[in-house]
Amino acid sequence: MSRNLILAAGAALAVCLGGSALTLAQNAGQAQSGGAALRPASSFASIANQHDRSVALFNEMGKVLTHPRCMNCHPATERPRQGDLRKLHEPVVVRGKDGHGAAGLPCATCHGKQNFDPAGVPGDGHWALAPASMAWEGKTIGQICEQLKDQNRNGSRDAAALIKHVTTDTLVLWGWKPGKGRTPAPGTAAEFGALMQAWADSGAACPAP
Repeated sequence: MSRNLILAAGAALAVCLGGSALTLAQNAGQAQSGGAALRPASSFASIANQHDRSVALFNEMGKVLTHPRCMNCHPATERPRQGDLRKLHEPVVVRGKDGHGAAGLPCATCHGKQNFDPAGVPGDGHWALAPASMAWEGKTIGQICEQLKDQNRNGSRDAAALIKHVTTDTLVLWGWKPGKGRTPAPGTAAEFGALMQAWADSGAACPAP
């Protein structure tokens, strides 16, 4: 192994270990034993007006969409956030051209295929930031709803594809199993998928912007 390669590997390890220590410190004392509850989709059936029922369903979905587990990866800037307190990612990293980090410091430098709880490093097989077109940070629930429905911004997904995405994509599902020191997203993935299905079936109406 060349001297330059050894130095590069050492620098990458230092970055990961430094970031892990900061993450553990930021998350110290934060809850991990389950996130908040979600109302079941069936509980909205009593709302007779279809539009109002659809809006109410999306507002319930908003508990997940605006939770740190989702919002940290949908930032308004090129830099992700981390932890329940949503602090800027340490060490400093950026989105990069494809959401997987800068060429010299891709997400995979530190994030493996699964959580590494001893060091407090979360992981998934395709750890990445959401596309900039799907930045949710700083937006209202209504604005996020319109954005989620816009196929020019959501990856050309119709309602069926959106539901498949949130119920099968491993990085989305990670939000409910985020590892030690992080509060899971509210409810369960199945409950969230059921809410989205009911929202789509009721016309996919959005709350006021």
